[in-house]
Amino acid sequence: MGPGLYADIGKKARDLLYKDFLTDQKFTVTTYTANGVAITATGTKRNDYILGELQSRLKSKNVTVDLKANSESNVLTTFTIDELGTPDLKTIISFVLPDQKSGKVELQYLHDYTGINASLGLTANPVVNFAGTIGSNKLAVGADVSLDTATGNFTKYNAALSITNADLIASLNLSNKGDNLTASYYHLVSPLTSTAVGAELTHSFSTNENTLTFGTQYALDPLTTVKARFNNYGKASALIQHLWSPKSLVTLSAEVDTKAIEKSSKVGLSLLLKP
Repeated sequence: MGPGLYADIGKKARDLLYKDFLTDQKFTVTTYTANGVAITATGTKRNDYILGELQSRLKSKNVTVDLKANSESNVLTTFTIDELGTPDLKTIISFVLPDQKSGKVELQYLHDYTGINASLGLTANPVVNFAGTIGSNKLAVGADVSLDTATGNFTKYNAALSITNADLIASLNLSNKGDNLTASYYHLVSPLTSTAVGAELTHSFSTNENTLTFGTQYALDPLTTVKARFNNYGKASALIQHLWSPKSLVTLSAEVDTKAIEKSSKVGLSLLLKP
């Protein structure tokens, strides 16, 4: 196991603190055709708006084709080719219609001591992005840089560090062009009950503000998980997630502002159905 990709640094803590916490109502259904095409329909109610999305996926050998259309009349097409020319290399080609400047080629390469993710926009003056990590599955350092060749300016430059042992992951991330410094940790307390705790502290140098978020999760049984989080601004959230068939999942979450109890709480519901 190598250091993984740059996006993997701090991912365990982010997933614990933010994944599946929602305040919308979301319904997703997936079905499969006789020739193996997966078709997924998603409807989301957000405030007074209803957003729709239709996605199809076809996989043949080492090539995967994804087509995704949404209610804003955009169509995202993605071709993913695994092990193109060499093991551990993934090539991704994507574009959004009708945006003629949205085309992008991305390469992902994973090795025992490095992880590389590079992308290039398919325009005359593209944005070039390079994210790389070096190290091992115990210690990894990485950088993420984007250059706009049209202006010659760097649009992004981030750096990160991750330390991992058997049950604890700590990471440090410098982002937003050096303006935000985020420290996070994830601790797996009990693998038997999937009990974990995590925290994230973000400091903004420009505003001198700190955001501290704590979270935890616990498996009530092999099919049911509960999670909770709280931040220093008084926002408290909780969810319960139940796997009621091998691939079908229902999630109920709620958020309340403890510093303004008179305001109504926000409730989210997600239903995922797969055969």
